[in-house]
Amino acid sequence: MKAVRFHEIGGPEVLRYEDAEQPTPVPGQVRIAIAGSAFNPADGNIRAGRLPIPVTLPHVPGYDVSGTVDAVGDGVDGLTVGQAVVGFLPMTADGSAAQYVVAPADVLVGAPTTIPLADAAAFPSVALTAWQALFDDGGLVAGQRVLVVGAGGPVGGYAVQLAKRAGAYVIATASPRSRASVSAAGADEVVDHTATDLLDAVSEPVDVLLNLAPIDPAELHALVARVRDGGAVVSTTAWMPTPGDDERHVRAVTVFVRPDAEQLAELVRRIDRGELRVEVAERVPLSELPAIHRRAADGQVHGKVVVVPPAD
Repeated sequence: MKAVRFHEIGGPEVLRYEDAEQPTPVPGQVRIAIAGSAFNPADGNIRAGRLPIPVTLPHVPGYDVSGTVDAVGDGVDGLTVGQAVVGFLPMTADGSAAQYVVAPADVLVGAPTTIPLADAAAFPSVALTAWQALFDDGGLVAGQRVLVVGAGGPVGGYAVQLAKRAGAYVIATASPRSRASVSAAGADEVVDHTATDLLDAVSEPVDVLLNLAPIDPAELHALVARVRDGGAVVSTTAWMPTPGDDERHVRAVTVFVRPDAEQLAELVRRIDRGELRVEVAERVPLSELPAIHRRAADGQVHGKVVVVPPAD
């Protein structure tokens, strides 16, 4: 099969589009004929050795997948050959930047039926991150106010949609480039962070502050003042501490997304009911994935990129 792999840690130049052995599922696994694989910034950080995620070399990147079950290992119930599935794969194992991948059966669910199967790779990890950040970590409920910093990115789009659907009042920051998409996602207020001071723009307290952007730690710490007593600051930027306020019982939570088949299945249901929109900025052949890594390293990738392997 064709795959993109890196044989050593380094920059985008270590990626190779090459032949690799087709994997075989062991008990508890299935093999997926891949329709789509999503590029995520963490893929570049794993490749460069900037994340403490151990991988075995050579390594196939890509932890979001959509495709069709091709083979089933022993002890697998509920998944059958020919079934369309999506999943968030273990980051330490070989991933979806290939024609085939093996995956634990318990991280896979049936794919949405209302969008192209390849496009379904665009949402698992980012939508799960948004769900877990808002509801599991932030405790967001109807009637509350949430500030989403960095709403223009892939996680932010799902966070705005999910928060609004949950009955929250959503204030979102976005650049002029992404303002329209953030508004379309349902934000009640959109703040241009390139031209406006957030402390001035957000005058009333929020219940949950969700940070998805690599902002200055001092700026994030200052925003804690806008969180009501007993509220929560939730952040995906694991490279810096998430600030809280113990005196006011403002919780600080750093998000580490985890596979959750029940949550993923609920997200699929919402997509099929038209309650959650999946956006894909680009679709590229698998052979072009190294170029996507190079563009991302230069800050030239905006929105979700879906990578499509060649047909057999």
